[in-house]
Amino acid sequence: MIADSSIEKIFDFIMRLSKADQTEALLFAGSSSLTRFANNRIHQNMNEEGVRLSIRAIVVGQTGSASTNDLSEDSIGRLVEAANKMAKISPKDPGFLTLPAPLAHTGSAPFSARTAAFSPFERAEGVKLMVERAKESSLVAAGAFAVQEAKIAVANSLGLIKTASLTDAKISTVFTSKSSSGYADAYGFAAEELSPGRLADQAAQKAWLSQDPAELAPGRYTVILEPAAVADMISHLAFCGFGALSFQEKRSFLNDRMGKRIVGPNVTVYDDALDDKTLGLPFDYEGVPKKRVVLIDKGVASGLVYDSYTATKDGVSSTGHGLPAPNPYGPQAQNLFLEGGDSSFAEMISRAKRAILVTRFHYTNIEDPLKTIMTGMTRDGTFLVEDGQIKQGIKNLRFTQSILEALSNVSSISAETELKETFLGCCTAPSLVVEDFNFTGKTEF
Repeated sequence: MIADSSIEKIFDFIMRLSKADQTEALLFAGSSSLTRFANNRIHQNMNEEGVRLSIRAIVVGQTGSASTNDLSEDSIGRLVEAANKMAKISPKDPGFLTLPAPLAHTGSAPFSARTAAFSPFERAEGVKLMVERAKESSLVAAGAFAVQEAKIAVANSLGLIKTASLTDAKISTVFTSKSSSGYADAYGFAAEELSPGRLADQAAQKAWLSQDPAELAPGRYTVILEPAAVADMISHLAFCGFGALSFQEKRSFLNDRMGKRIVGPNVTVYDDALDDKTLGLPFDYEGVPKKRVVLIDKGVASGLVYDSYTATKDGVSSTGHGLPAPNPYGPQAQNLFLEGGDSSFAEMISRAKRAILVTRFHYTNIEDPLKTIMTGMTRDGTFLVEDGQIKQGIKNLRFTQSILEALSNVSSISAETELKETFLGCCTAPSLVVEDFNFTGKTEF
């Protein structure tokens, strides 16, 4: 991994070379290792190491960006020149005032030296445990065991410089029989804590219980959503409008609703990269310290996340949610939390008169961001629960559901939460009982 001292030399070289009014440099370096398995055997084992350096140059309010994976002085020289040229031919943005000034941050990114040194043999041992468990149950295992180490550094010509190192690891697996499948995953900063044996037991149990699934007609049902399904739903809600740019452009579901009740009073959603139950950087990709932002407070719309550009426009401070430039999406909440409740997953099952238990969603998409209407399918472990017992597996169902409506109909929230990787970053979520969840189609599997 590139040393901090080498990064500082690169940044110093860029700032001395650039002729722009202001200059920002962002560097990603890291290694990514992956072991994939299917049909009860490993079929792919890879490791990739790389680096990416991006420069943002500002010339009289015009912004240009360029990037490279070559850190030689000649390459960096061409990169600086390219960013400056791009700025000079770009239209002036009257909304841009300045890059952020240096501010001290607190906390650090989660990092495990043990995970950074995790070997392919150790990943293979974890896969072996899962495959053996599948064979013992006459099931077929597939999935992946991924480990990453990364370093992120950002600097600008106002004197800001930040560097952080982090690790993360994820195991996901699907066990299948001739008529069913069961899913389990785990995500965290330490590969050595992911417990592949426990995940294998969960996937095997779901695959066994859901064999020979029954067919259930589409309609509105009480559902018990496990954390993977809840995290998927909350991440799509964030994409629909927790970022300040979508709010300023009137394409957020929060427009005209700030300060008003939008979901049930038992629902609180926030973003907090510094919480030890998530995997977050202490600063964003502009080098601004991360802040905890409450987005929905006891059912009431209460906050947005900002980068420096959108914060300037609204006359507030950045919350430290900027993405790498150029960024057409605006600031995003990448370390989401849905606050836990006072129930337990076992109590949710035991109290259910009739409900559908959903392990996870699949192929989810937003149909209407202003109405937060999301569509997708259940997958890898969908069950009918009756009279406090998981009765049998059922064939997967397609849903079309307003997320705000679902969060208005939450009747129970588990105290236990799980960290899940999502398309925006990650989300720490409990299990939920949601009334009147709208299933609109059925499948043959």
